[in-house]
Amino acid sequence: MFDIDWRGLLLPLAYLVVLVGTFMTFSTVYRKRKAVESANLAPWFGPHLQRNIYLSILHMEPEEGSEKAPKVPDSVIRAALLRRAVEDIHRIIQIRTAKQACSTLLQRGSVGDDLWQRFQRAEKEMEEELRDVVMEANALVPGWGQIIFQSANEIAANKVLRDRLEEIEQQTERDKEWWEKRRATIKNEFMKELDEEAGDKAQSKTSTNSVAGSEDEPVLVGTDTPSATPSGASKKKSKK
Repeated sequence: MFDIDWRGLLLPLAYLVVLVGTFMTFSTVYRKRKAVESANLAPWFGPHLQRNIYLSILHMEPEEGSEKAPKVPDSVIRAALLRRAVEDIHRIIQIRTAKQACSTLLQRGSVGDDLWQRFQRAEKEMEEELRDVVMEANALVPGWGQIIFQSANEIAANKVLRDRLEEIEQQTERDKEWWEKRRATIKNEFMKELDEEAGDKAQSKTSTNSVAGSEDEPVLVGTDTPSATPSGASKKKSKK
């Protein structure tokens, strides 16, 4: 049997206990600090207005002077829940679109950890939101939770299509106005060029007529100039 020198092991054991305790304390303080920082980070999305409307309709308080809350039709509650699901579809699309970009920027060091923590928290919140919507839909109509997001996706797609069509129509109107102005400008410039060409032609014709008139002017001969006598007639007079 080997004798164990406990006194010799006391110092290493104490050092190990202190090291483990320090590590656990540091880990606890670090997690608490990270949790506080994560709680203080700005949310990825703004307030969920459609969810707030649905909860307000679902938990309406009684009016003053009455003991019971007003009865809300089930169709209104279902419509509010469907609008909430449509808003969730929009947010899911934004998260899927931004996830790859955020991951790439984080790997390159272009963004800090705060942005990535905000994004991860938004993902978790959306997962809880989707589960809540499914539970609420099944509570209203059994089995509706399986198809509510399919209906919401169709509504969201139709809304995007309508917005795109409205944008195209607005762009068409702007292009039409621009073309009308451009056509009027081109017409004015063309008429101005025609007027200038007509003026040039009239001026050229006037100068041509003036030159032709100067060439056709008669030559005046003076009456005081003695006329030449024919040689034959002078010879006949000398013979006589």
